[in-house]
Amino acid sequence: MTDKLTQAERDADLPALFDSGWAQVEGRDAITKTFVFKNFIQAFGWMTQVALWAEKWVHHPEWSNVYKTVEVTLTTHDAGGLSALDVKLAKKMDALSS
Repeated sequence: MTDKLTQAERDADLPALFDSGWAQVEGRDAITKTFVFKNFIQAFGWMTQVALWAEKWVHHPEWSNVYKTVEVTLTTHDAGGLSALDVKLAKKMDALSS
């Protein structure tokens, strides 16, 4: 089982994510971000790339896609909140969207 982030880990990791557009989900120990692409093909292509990493890391996002917009929420359900896997996947999502 994956452990929730400690306060020290939150203090070290979350500010950079918040600076890149991630936000705390109100009422949940989760983070969210909206990714907007040029068109549906780019959005779906990005989702496919992310899906490969998510499967490799056995950590899957909550997400939805409407045309060129992808809404993402990350949390680790078996940990009951944010874990290092969420930080890792958020950073990968940001890198792949550049």
